[in-house]
Amino acid sequence: MDFQYTPAQEAFRDEVRGWLEQHLPADLCVDDPFDERVASNRATFEKRVIWQRKMYEARWVGISWPAQYGGRAATLMEQIIFDEEYFRARAPVLPGYSGVNMAGPTIIEWGTEEQKRRFLPRILSGEDIWCQGYSEPGAGSDLAGLATRAEDRGDHFVVNGQKVRTSAAQFADWIYVLVRTDPAAPKHRGISYLLADMKTPGITVRPLVLMNGHRHFNEVFFVDVPVPKANLIGRQNEGWKPAMTTLMYERKAGGGRGYGEQLQRLRALAGELRVAGRPAWEDPLVRQGFAQLWIDSTCLRYTRLRNITRQLRGEPPGPEGSILKLFGSELGVRIADFAGELLGPRVLVNQPSVAVPDGPRWYNRVVSARQYTNAGGTSEIQRNIIGERVLGLPKD
Repeated sequence: MDFQYTPAQEAFRDEVRGWLEQHLPADLCVDDPFDERVASNRATFEKRVIWQRKMYEARWVGISWPAQYGGRAATLMEQIIFDEEYFRARAPVLPGYSGVNMAGPTIIEWGTEEQKRRFLPRILSGEDIWCQGYSEPGAGSDLAGLATRAEDRGDHFVVNGQKVRTSAAQFADWIYVLVRTDPAAPKHRGISYLLADMKTPGITVRPLVLMNGHRHFNEVFFVDVPVPKANLIGRQNEGWKPAMTTLMYERKAGGGRGYGEQLQRLRALAGELRVAGRPAWEDPLVRQGFAQLWIDSTCLRYTRLRNITRQLRGEPPGPEGSILKLFGSELGVRIADFAGELLGPRVLVNQPSVAVPDGPRWYNRVVSARQYTNAGGTSEIQRNIIGERVLGLPKD
């Protein structure tokens, strides 16, 4: 494996870094973009929409999309370099991330030319913000068990049901939603993939308030909601295939997360905080715990590199996607546990202090880390995928 970047790749990195240094407003920077991926209020959301439009005008949104759909047809390595520089700069996750990273690529792969012309430019520009209507109260890990129904009325469907844990629904203009269009079919069939305008009468959004006070999750209710058949992605009753395409992109994004910067900051805190009259770092248990997390983080990094190498060789996807999602999300929980043990009662203070200037960051980590073992496919589902499809174990 060659760990050296080519001169052209380094030039691309310099271009990205230079543009961000010149254009990224300081008041948009965040400590942990993933934990603040949905704006905490309308004012912050609007600022981020303006930021996405500025990036779009400079052609920095959806750079891996084909050029004919508004992207740069960026290579895999260019996308990786862009992501590294974007998060190094502490830039916020774009408000249109669900459209850019999930709905858009799915429409490119499965949509009609009319759907592509209609939706893709507005996804990139941030004119339309999207959310995902997948999980339901009785169909989280078992997504194919969804109960939201869509009745065929000729030129349109009428949707009734409920979705839950819908990120950013309170800001969204559109939702890509899975519905059951043939209740008599086996559960992985008879599902259709629809695009619904969130302003349609009959759609109601209700926030779910998390322990940290964030309101990025929501319940979404559908009562006799008409959806034109022109908004059907793929074929009726065959929505499971585009649904899996969307999940593939979601897990790809979720599994690529690194923890190096978080661990470096925890190392610095361990050297600054005093416990029993001496720096916490002098405690061998602190050092041992940190060392194990660093080892785990390094393993995650090299697994990610193996995944990248597969893609660069043009090989079909391997087990790394599920491994990255499983290991990465659970490592995030272990890091949060370590932060809580290191900071002790200080971690409960959701505001900056002299001892911990970035206190809100660690408070948020401790109360929020567990959610990532659920988003994009639970740890249990990922273990089933690895066991059955990689190791060849019998199905449970």
